[in-house]
Amino acid sequence: MSVETVESAGPTPKKGVSILFGLTLVGLLVVLWLLLGLATNAFWTPNNISNLLRQGAMTAILAVGQTFVIITAGIDLSVGAVVGFTSVIVAWLLAAGVPLWLAIIATLAIGVLIGAFHAFGIVRMGLPPFIITLATLTSLRGIGLLITNGSTISITNDAFTTFSRADFLGIPSLFWMVIVVAIPAYVFLHLSRFGRYLFAVGSNSEAARLSGVNVNRTIYLAYILSSTCAAFVGLLLASRIGIGNATQAEGWELQAIASSVIGGTSLFGAVGSVHGPLLGAFILATINNGANLLNVNSFWQRIITGLLIIVIVYFDQLRRRGGAVMAACPQPVPSKLRSAA
Repeated sequence: MSVETVESAGPTPKKGVSILFGLTLVGLLVVLWLLLGLATNAFWTPNNISNLLRQGAMTAILAVGQTFVIITAGIDLSVGAVVGFTSVIVAWLLAAGVPLWLAIIATLAIGVLIGAFHAFGIVRMGLPPFIITLATLTSLRGIGLLITNGSTISITNDAFTTFSRADFLGIPSLFWMVIVVAIPAYVFLHLSRFGRYLFAVGSNSEAARLSGVNVNRTIYLAYILSSTCAAFVGLLLASRIGIGNATQAEGWELQAIASSVIGGTSLFGAVGSVHGPLLGAFILATINNGANLLNVNSFWQRIITGLLIIVIVYFDQLRRRGGAVMAACPQPVPSKLRSAA
């Protein structure tokens, strides 16, 4: 009897369920916008909408990078520190007279190296993702403070700083960067074999290895993509605020994880999408923006975010338990296999 190997992604959610969940997130975002539009006259003003899109854009890009890692059942706690560190690097390079294009490439290359270092620690040294990325978080903050001597580096390159404040077709340029990242990320995750490998590794790394998947390379790829997205956000942040500051983006790693989880990514691995984290990021940005407009204590914003994570993870556990029960039930043998036997 011949056995045909099927290149599959593992137990990813059914397409219909994924679409339904995405529509639910869109509906929630629309409801939030409508309620805030009724609650305050300032919400629908062009300046506020533009500011909201800028606020959510950088978190959305971080969330997409974080999703690649979480799908493999990993975690990257360093992305906020990478954002602050790379903002220092690009500011330092520009202050040293390095051409803008070269400074951008060098900064992104540092993001690639950081991601490769994380994967090396996980694959070769056997360190848990939590530990290696937590160590990088604290180390990068310290290195950035050493470079700046605890201060900031001003950016005087007008071409660089003007970009983040500009609009194109009435839409902030930072939001266009979300689209620039999201389209290739969607193609990679949902339409390429490497994306299927991420799901396979997150589902069962040993089974993926036995199926011919290069698990180590897949882990390298996931963490490099995460850190590169963070380095890209570091460039955008430096462009927006006009300085390099190692202490910037503190806590953004939690925002990225929360956005990804709210968008339907499972912290247990093997479940995730690109559109979900994007919607999750803008849901959080809307909550924060609305709370500011309504003069709600900022502490409540954190409480709401935490409650959302608890609810989403709880329902994810229920879904997994239901899937485990279904998997334990005897399944009928397909007619093709019966005939082949």
